[in-house]
Amino acid sequence: MKNNVINRTIVRQTLRAAIKDPDKTIPRVLNMVEKFDTKKMNAHTFANLRKSIEDPNNNWNILIHNLIKNTDPEYLEKLVMSLGFHSAIASANERLDNIKKYGCNIPWAVLMDPTAACNLHCTGCWAAEYGKNTFLTYETLDRIINEGTELGTYTYIFSGGEPTMRKKDLIRLAETHPDCAFLAFTNGTLVDEEFAEELKRVGNFGLAFSIEGSEEDTDFRRGAGTYQAVIKAMDILRSKGVVFGFSACYTSKNIGTIGSDEFVDLMIEKGAMFGWYFTYIPVGKDAVTELMADAEQRAYMYHKIREWRETKPCFLLDFWNDGEFVYGCIAGGRHYLHINANGDVEPCAFIHYSNVNINNCSFLEALQSPLFMEYHKNQPFNNNMLRPCPMLDNPEKLREMVKNSGAHSTDFLAPESAEELTAKTEPFAEKWASKAEELWTDPNEARHPCRTRMYE
Repeated sequence: MKNNVINRTIVRQTLRAAIKDPDKTIPRVLNMVEKFDTKKMNAHTFANLRKSIEDPNNNWNILIHNLIKNTDPEYLEKLVMSLGFHSAIASANERLDNIKKYGCNIPWAVLMDPTAACNLHCTGCWAAEYGKNTFLTYETLDRIINEGTELGTYTYIFSGGEPTMRKKDLIRLAETHPDCAFLAFTNGTLVDEEFAEELKRVGNFGLAFSIEGSEEDTDFRRGAGTYQAVIKAMDILRSKGVVFGFSACYTSKNIGTIGSDEFVDLMIEKGAMFGWYFTYIPVGKDAVTELMADAEQRAYMYHKIREWRETKPCFLLDFWNDGEFVYGCIAGGRHYLHINANGDVEPCAFIHYSNVNINNCSFLEALQSPLFMEYHKNQPFNNNMLRPCPMLDNPEKLREMVKNSGAHSTDFLAPESAEELTAKTEPFAEKWASKAEELWTDPNEARHPCRTRMYE
């Protein structure tokens, strides 16, 4: 504990100097922070950052300068301490120690639904089916965080429903846990000046705005006026110096827009520092399978996001296609898990099966439950890291794990068996397998070294 206090003080003082004179001080910050990564979990990242900051025209260098220039200094200091020091550095060391101690997965992040309520009803949204009167109490959310940090989990993400319907509770959680980093996926329609000021004050809380691409695409799925509400919310946060990003779901219908340079350039122009890309998943009995991206479209996004990482000053993540960077599937507590508004602890936000409820057990007990231990035992699900998912890419694995663990469907309105769900994804999995093998074995495709060393 004493060493952590000393380390935090050193990082904070150096960070303040970097904000004032980034070109001179950032290399020193990088060298200092790297020393805290005693297990060398982020060695490749540090090496790439060192190359980037030597080139003033490098997109990552530009992103770092944009972050410093456009973010409120006090907010940035708090954010870097929570996300950079605790979530990225301290978390890795503590989690690996506890993985060995308890023999189960310990996640980097926990995705929680504070409420199932939402002020919108988006087409194809699984959260809309959960009902209006289901939520996690503040006390439960607080307990999850307390128990999680004891194991080394310092990152907490909110989804729903619309999480900002619980604005005051979320701000209170961020204030109560200053060492943790918080993020909320939001439709943006409830973001106002007052909430933005509160985000700025606590400093360890950011937002990811859900957007479908163009105004036409967004309003078609989310309702008239939603796009302009999101743009307004972005403008408010940028004016306050609060960090935000975007969340985009690509489908067979909107990939031309959401996968375009023009869309990403607009997000950067509006001030987005990061972006999460997801592919459409046919969860729920009424899911429209025609919206699933086919193999060629998924390969297009695979290449496009890698291209943008070399050219766009924005930190972009591809939830499915980035398997090689994290050695396969991140769900089941390996890097993250999901707790729905009813308290059901699920391996993933898209896999609605569980055999444990957080209202009746501890966080550690949930990680040691049968379904989560099935994940721990079987990961990675495929030696081709471009086929990481047990539902979308290896459906036989999901069926096997649900059966072996005795897990049940957690869908509130229309329970769906693993056989029913995977019957919808299997045809796509078969077609992607061929394309993924082509990409994985192509000598011209770049290879990331961390795909062979995680948790060895």
